[in-house]
Amino acid sequence: FGLIIPEEFGGLGLSNAAYARVLAQTSSYDSSVSLTIGAHSSIGMKGLLLFGTAEQKARYLPKLATGEMIAAFCLTESGAGSDAAAIRTAAKRNADGSFTLNGEKLWITNGGIADFYTVFARTDGPEGKVTAFIVEKSMAGFTTGPKLDKLGMRGSNTCELIFNDCEIPHDNVLGQVNLGAHVLMRGLDS
Repeated sequence: FGLIIPEEFGGLGLSNAAYARVLAQTSSYDSSVSLTIGAHSSIGMKGLLLFGTAEQKARYLPKLATGEMIAAFCLTESGAGSDAAAIRTAAKRNADGSFTLNGEKLWITNGGIADFYTVFARTDGPEGKVTAFIVEKSMAGFTTGPKLDKLGMRGSNTCELIFNDCEIPHDNVLGQVNLGAHVLMRGLDS
């Protein structure tokens, strides 16, 4: 789980090429394992690596490197596959600077086993911009649906996520408010 995490946080600090070689090897044994590792590393926590504050990195990366925490990337919704412009999950800013998250995400790889979620939501109303948030499994108002049965890669956990008045502290904004599309695209490009 620490393949691409810098050594200072307990990871191996591998390059993208070395990371890809490791996943090619694990895929020759079990593609579900590679999918779990890949969703954790390449997109689940990539926003944290690229845009996280020093405090966020110190808090989460050591646990993500050991597998104590597993990461998931949360963009897909009903009617909004990889189209961030069509998402409806909303985060309303509260007077104290925190956010209240409401909505659902579908087909989330590692969804039922993760503890760290990079979640993209609309801010500033239905026509608003997108903001990236770090959500922890233990946060009130956050639940996961049952594991979805798939035709292939059945060992990979995929499920629905539900946010019902889930309170997100301002310190869990990843990058900047209303600039989550940048976090999204840089993570996917990487």
